[in-house]
Amino acid sequence: GTDPAAAFLHRLIEKHDVADTEFLVDAGGYLTALARHELSGQLDYQIRNHIEKWFQTVTMRIDRFHSFWRGSQTSAKQWLRRFRHHYNHERPNQALDGQTPAEQIQN
Repeated sequence: GTDPAAAFLHRLIEKHDVADTEFLVDAGGYLTALARHELSGQLDYQIRNHIEKWFQTVTMRIDRFHSFWRGSQTSAKQWLRRFRHHYNHERPNQALDGQTPAEQIQN
């Protein structure tokens, strides 16, 4: 909703200089919240869909990880660092025409 979005943006503004930032948002309360704080935002579902797919993948893997992990907290952190590297630098992504996210950013 708009009020939680506005509260989040308020806290963000207190901690960071976001005056020149353009926010990528959905059509929900964030557009109104951005306007309340005189911040810039746009709808771009193509990029947003890539982000949503990434969060869906991460959420699914976290659920699996939580259900089956029996290691220590240190080994979990190490595994997550390795996963992040694999996902961004080694794993081809269908939505990015077979490129990795790192390759997509560099091009």
